[in-house]
Amino acid sequence: MKDVTGSFAAGAPAGGSRTYRMPAARLRLLPNAGHGPLDGAWWPRSHVLELELPALLVALGPGLGTVTRVTVDTAAWPDVPRTVMAPGHVIEVALSGVVTETHAIMLDCGAAGRRELLVVPPGESAAAADWLLTTAADPHNALTAPHLLALAEAGFGTT
Repeated sequence: MKDVTGSFAAGAPAGGSRTYRMPAARLRLLPNAGHGPLDGAWWPRSHVLELELPALLVALGPGLGTVTRVTVDTAAWPDVPRTVMAPGHVIEVALSGVVTETHAIMLDCGAAGRRELLVVPPGESAAAADWLLTTAADPHNALTAPHLLALAEAGFGTT
């Protein structure tokens, strides 16, 4: 059976366990980090971090540095594993229950520092997600992830 969020990886064995390749991550980033509370936004397709995180890391590219650890909100990512396989290495996953980190993912990138991305809920409408992705990646944005999501829920900017 084919996973609805991805495609079979090339050379997958017939009838046995399958390896899936997720579609490209839906992502918008600030050109330079450190301008506001957020460095951009990511719109995953599901709540399954071990499937979604590798596609995010590939989309970030090598210019960001090697992501060694991510911190995610326990409410947004139920049943999250403590490690996730990424291309070429293992990522440590830390859990946070801090309200200011709700619907955000912190990426620890070694010498390149930390980046915080808004995590747009997977079931969000395309119009709301587009507004959230664009606004979170705006260098003039001063709002945190919970504030942006509250505005989107209220319909601000999405009509």
